[in-house]
Amino acid sequence: MGRHGAVTFKGNPLTLIGEAVQVGQPAPDFDVVFYGEGGMHHITKADLLGKPAIISVVPSLDTPVCQVQTKTFNKKLAALGDTVTALTVSLDLPFAMNRFCGAEDIKGMKNGSDYMDRSFGTHWGVLIDELKILARAVFVLDAKGVVQYAQVVKEVAEEPDYDAALAALQKLA
Repeated sequence: MGRHGAVTFKGNPLTLIGEAVQVGQPAPDFDVVFYGEGGMHHITKADLLGKPAIISVVPSLDTPVCQVQTKTFNKKLAALGDTVTALTVSLDLPFAMNRFCGAEDIKGMKNGSDYMDRSFGTHWGVLIDELKILARAVFVLDAKGVVQYAQVVKEVAEEPDYDAALAALQKLA
């Protein structure tokens, strides 16, 4: 199912694949891959359970706005330490994500690539059909995996509402 016009890129309407994730619903399943600790590893919804989580979704860490978003969340989440789980998701390859996070000293956020089957993008309703990349979004989950905050940024080239996402997370931490 496509949601045409759900987001725009530089003013041009685009189609998101999948249903929109709503506050109050259980987080959809997903399987993303990260490279580190000697190889490829998977992160699933089960890995986020047990403490509040924030998921920062970006089109590509090779673009300036995505880099700012990732660095901003990493910096602002440092005060919460290990009381929360933080994950950045994109369709970048795991190697590229690992390289960026290493070069930028991103230590407070795990990174997960949806390149294998796009399960995150389709199940969370953020895969842009025309571009085959993920829309910019932020989700906050409680410790049981229920969505407490959801923002799909209307204009893909703009930053998310950091303050609203962090306020939702801090209520749970």
